[in-house]
Amino acid sequence: MLKSRLILLCFWGIFLVPEKAKVQPSSRYNLTFDHLAKRWDEAMPLGNGMLGALIWEKNKKLRISLDRADLWDERMAIDTNSFNYKDVMRWVLNKTYDSAFLLCYNFYETVPYPTKLPAAALEFNLEETGHIISNELDIATAINTIKFSSGIVFKCYVHATKNVGYFSLENLPVQSEQKMIEIFAPQLVEHHFNAAEKKTDKKEGIDLESLGYAEPTTQRTTNSVTYHQPTANGHFFEINLQWKILPGNRMTGTWIIEKDKAAMQPALNAKRETADLNLHKQWWKAFWAKSTVTVPDTVIQKQYFMEMYKMGASSRPSAPAIALQGIWTADDGGLAPWKGDFHNDLNTQLCYWPVYTSNHLTEGESYINWLWSCKKNNEDFTKRTFGVDGLNIPGAATITGLPVGGAVEYVVGPTVSAWCAQHFYWQWKYSMDKKFLNQKAYPYLHDAAVFIENLSYLKNGKRYLPMGTSPEYLNPAGGGFSGWFFNWTNFDLSLSKFLFAAAAELATACHKQDEAAHWNSVLSQFPGYDIDQSGLTIAPEVPQQEPHRHLSNLMAIYPLALLDINNPKDQQVIQRSINNIEKLGTRPWTGFTFAWMASLYARAGEAEKAVEQLRIFATAFVSPNSFHLNGDQSGGKYSDLHYRPFTLEGNFAFAQGVHELLLQSKSGYIQVFPAVPANWANVSFKNLRTEGAFIVSAKIENAMHTNVEVKSEKGGLLHIKLPFKKWITKHMPLSKISESEDGIVSVLMQKGQTIIFEKSL
Repeated sequence: MLKSRLILLCFWGIFLVPEKAKVQPSSRYNLTFDHLAKRWDEAMPLGNGMLGALIWEKNKKLRISLDRADLWDERMAIDTNSFNYKDVMRWVLNKTYDSAFLLCYNFYETVPYPTKLPAAALEFNLEETGHIISNELDIATAINTIKFSSGIVFKCYVHATKNVGYFSLENLPVQSEQKMIEIFAPQLVEHHFNAAEKKTDKKEGIDLESLGYAEPTTQRTTNSVTYHQPTANGHFFEINLQWKILPGNRMTGTWIIEKDKAAMQPALNAKRETADLNLHKQWWKAFWAKSTVTVPDTVIQKQYFMEMYKMGASSRPSAPAIALQGIWTADDGGLAPWKGDFHNDLNTQLCYWPVYTSNHLTEGESYINWLWSCKKNNEDFTKRTFGVDGLNIPGAATITGLPVGGAVEYVVGPTVSAWCAQHFYWQWKYSMDKKFLNQKAYPYLHDAAVFIENLSYLKNGKRYLPMGTSPEYLNPAGGGFSGWFFNWTNFDLSLSKFLFAAAAELATACHKQDEAAHWNSVLSQFPGYDIDQSGLTIAPEVPQQEPHRHLSNLMAIYPLALLDINNPKDQQVIQRSINNIEKLGTRPWTGFTFAWMASLYARAGEAEKAVEQLRIFATAFVSPNSFHLNGDQSGGKYSDLHYRPFTLEGNFAFAQGVHELLLQSKSGYIQVFPAVPANWANVSFKNLRTEGAFIVSAKIENAMHTNVEVKSEKGGLLHIKLPFKKWITKHMPLSKISESEDGIVSVLMQKGQTIIFEKSL
């Protein structure tokens, strides 16, 4: 029980906002340049989850690269019926691969499909505009504005709720309407998907022409273009572009992309333009109002805003999940890096890390909905490849969840579904939506657990997998043949333990006590983690002796939160593991490794080191437009990898790294300001979300913790570790509050109730 000095202040329906927290990001965090980017991966990014646009300069023309998330060539280069999990085991044991393995392993370099497809581009003549004065992306409204010395102003946005892109040119020189169209109307520039005539300047990788599509057809009128591009197996996509001169020497235009249907849109007029712009701005205003984070480090703050902006631009419940490049497929004449596929060995999962804490569950639905839509294909894949019932997912997949190829170690990795299932668990824990629990969350975890139980076997009372993996780690005992292990890796083991614990928890919430008991019984059969003086190993007799960009052996610390620094039994393991990572160095790391490491440091309470990882990411591993470029762009200061393939998972892992400094959900309780650096005198956040559907706001002002406010969205028992030991509240009987010896305060909250904790001297 609390001491008599503690009083509780409880409000119904009242939520006090930290004074310095602002709903909309300040214009100081906009992307602002005095030129157009000369590369597509440095362009101004716009999007709405389905449509994407990149604004840059190519061949002295203003270029808008156009993209649509579901444009795919789904021809299968790999016949997954030609091998299965047992075949892979035989290959590894016999140290002899066959042609099926070689085709799969060399897939990314040898065959062009399946692959994500770019759409086309728009180009505008810059000869009459004068030089650029400013090029600014307003992240509060997702509108790009370019001002020229001639007085001409170019604006562009992708509508937040409609699959249409807008552009306008203002202050055009006074001329006839026909002359303005001749000079300033956009040109639709097609990609070359047919190898009949070499037209691209692609120097490396597989070019688009290798796809071998039929030539497109184009219909033009005075103020429109309709482009029809056949793809594979009878599919096609169409783009419709239109423009119009409006009063005041303005040209406005729109573009749409449709897949397997005619691209048709209503005629342009000023009334439609104004209504759509207002609706677009309203969506973005509501998006930014969901939560706010304010930190004193301007580098981290700007990168954080850019990550949340990209989340708003690249995710919608009705759109596919965020693939490697999301809606910003490479515009360089070639296929996107790694075919722009869905990498489920890390990349898709990290993309959605920040949606839960940032209170953007709607954006997280795109991943949940995509996984659910692929479930039947994944179940078929599981039965065919592993020979058992249940649910597993290819480590690299097409838009419909089919295996694309690549490293066999993660194509048929046995715990991929367990990691993906965590997002169903999180969506439930952060929303406490009972309908979602019963209809999707528990069924998904149930089927994933059925698979692991069916695939595994018991030996001396302990449960094992026939063969497992740890993404891209090579087993020294394997003679260079694979990254496969015939004992538990800590990667597979931690995922399996998480899965069965979560399945038991959700079964209990669904009032399925017998099923919960069964999952707990299976959970008890797993062995303990393999630990040595270096902390968590890769696997038994395989210590981590080399650095690696994947931090797979540390999954139990983060993101699975099976080990907790506040638990004395876990402290030494966590500290040894992180000390070993530090000892090994960062030379083979990519940007996402630094972003992931920030969350690991935050979970260990190492605030300054977490911030250092975030700053390294934001200064050395991103393009000027904030895109994560994987390799070290600082000249090799932090990593030996100097390449620059753009992928999004590092960006979103960065955003979650910021959240982990401020608010953590773990081990059944939440912790406020668990890893804030001592020199951060002013920090605040508003409306961040935790497990249990609690909405939390807090602030540090002049280096003093001042208050913490918690609103219960659904009602329930709050367990919270406050950043101050002494606090005051009012108007609540002491009998309704308890405090554990380790400082966790517990109180049963009603739906809609708000509690404010204030620091006491």
